[in-house]
Amino acid sequence: MSIVAAAPTDYTAPGVEEFWQPLFGTDGPWAVTRPILLMVVATGIVVWWLLATTKKKALVPGRGQMGTEAVYGLVRNGIARDLIGSKEFMRFVPLLFALFTTILVNNFFGVIPPFSYPTFSRIGFPIALSLIVWVVFHVVGMRKHGFIGYWKSLVPAGLPKAMIPAIFFLELITDLFTRPVTLALRLFGNMFAGHILIVLFITGGWYMLNSGGVLVVAGGVTWIFAFVMTLFELLVEFLQAYVFTLLAALYIGGAVADEH
Repeated sequence: MSIVAAAPTDYTAPGVEEFWQPLFGTDGPWAVTRPILLMVVATGIVVWWLLATTKKKALVPGRGQMGTEAVYGLVRNGIARDLIGSKEFMRFVPLLFALFTTILVNNFFGVIPPFSYPTFSRIGFPIALSLIVWVVFHVVGMRKHGFIGYWKSLVPAGLPKAMIPAIFFLELITDLFTRPVTLALRLFGNMFAGHILIVLFITGGWYMLNSGGVLVVAGGVTWIFAFVMTLFELLVEFLQAYVFTLLAALYIGGAVADEH
């Protein structure tokens, strides 16, 4: 009973306010926020890295060039060529490479001080990338198959006529709504949940470490869990960048496939 009575009660757990951080005195819908600044920084890092590692290309590459070529090879061969096909894939590699590197760097910001914030934990950023993918796979599909042919192909051949309206409606909802929404929410949900959990463990552990008594031990254990979760979050951040790019390539591949 004495331990319970001595437990601190004024700790405030992190909430959604962690994800709205206006900068430079701005506020309102046009505020310059932390994720906006981080997106600009991430874009600068990606551009700088690509220029720095490809400016002096060598037959025997250095570590920087090897790293860039490894990432490019993963996107080009492991994603674009495998899912879009050898005839069509090359023209989509720049888009997929930009998606992967942008998401990856912004995700890693979540566990790298002093950033300590995953940009895609703000829903607007995943929505923007998902809309880009949505527009691209519909446009390239209609350009290849024609407007009517593209939408007509949503219904598999050989269906009974009575089932065609229902199947067409379901496929239309999937293409126009379900795909972009799930693409955005998957990335957002993982980044949001991972960030809030890490902040909770770190701030809660620090609070207990400074509370004295038996809570000091609990605070130490909490920080150990925070470290383990940070390592796990690194894996999740990479996988979410990979999965988003993979699904983008899958949707594009389906739109330009001959049998679409």
